[in-house]
Amino acid sequence: MAIVNYDALRQGVVQHDPFDYLVVPGFISPDVLQSVNADYPAIDSAANHDLENLTYGPRFGEVMAVLRGPKFASIIGELFDMDLATLPTTVTVRKFCERTDGNIHTDHKSKVITVLLYFNESWDHEDGQLRMLRSKDDIEDYAAQVPPLGGTLLAFRRTDHSWHGHTRFVGERRMVQVNFLDQSPIAVAAQRISRFGTHFMKNVLGMR
Repeated sequence: MAIVNYDALRQGVVQHDPFDYLVVPGFISPDVLQSVNADYPAIDSAANHDLENLTYGPRFGEVMAVLRGPKFASIIGELFDMDLATLPTTVTVRKFCERTDGNIHTDHKSKVITVLLYFNESWDHEDGQLRMLRSKDDIEDYAAQVPPLGGTLLAFRRTDHSWHGHTRFVGERRMVQVNFLDQSPIAVAAQRISRFGTHFMKNVLGMR
């Protein structure tokens, strides 16, 4: 069985309200997901971890190879009418969510396209579902809500109004984030600095 469903991705339809985004259920099938989760990195903290700093098994590694591969970049690029093949990427992995997560934001300006892939084998919670928001002020004013159910892929174009967030959830919420970045090294460095600053504010200064 193939590790991912490229046909499901190709058949995805980009929505435009309130910004350009795409939801693809079943990018990883339930049968494959179980074996991938068996090889998921052993993470014990609620933070985004750079993929290169983690240890994981071969099935999870196969999925990461897909997400960093040219075929994936080409299909996502076609869907959003962009050339992503030459852009640098960052890949981060998360296993747990804390109550300071989910705040409304638009992502850093260095990001061009953000891709989220979820790995939870079930999701029975109303909270923790990502919302595509119409404003920066109201978490309830959303056009769509996406549960982080395993195998679901969500991608969106970063703009100054690509507001998104979720209601407070504490617990296991498995997710991989791939960012296609502005081509300049300065943009890549700025994105890493921004992520470090967010982590510092949450954990060192204790902003809860």
